[in-house]
Amino acid sequence: MTDKDRDFARKITAYLDHGASELKAGSAYRLQLARAEALARLAEPVPAAEPRLARALAGSGARTVGDGRSFWTSGRLWIGVALIAAATFGIQQWQAYQQLRELAETDSAILSSDLPIDAYLDRGFQNWLTTPGDD
Repeated sequence: MTDKDRDFARKITAYLDHGASELKAGSAYRLQLARAEALARLAEPVPAAEPRLARALAGSGARTVGDGRSFWTSGRLWIGVALIAAATFGIQQWQAYQQLRELAETDSAILSSDLPIDAYLDRGFQNWLTTPGDD
């Protein structure tokens, strides 16, 4: 510890002591019991981990799921991948259907308009459709 750290620790201790002097006796006693309990828990040994967990933490090879199977052979992983793939495929199909429906609506609007059938056969009609109108 440097001198700066010691000075800081002294200041904090003084503030804590000042705050503790204003506590009621019952509150101070409960805090003392809680501190003693926490220190007792700190002294207790940590229970040994489960053997499978210990092997996984020790870096013994492939990752495993709860029942000891490899991560890549887990059924839950592949079900999740299949659900994501199915959702992506479904969204793509829905978008394609929407585009097809919009094209069909446009075609039916053009065909149901009041233009004579000869206008659709005219070669310049495609040019007329693609040029912006003078509104």
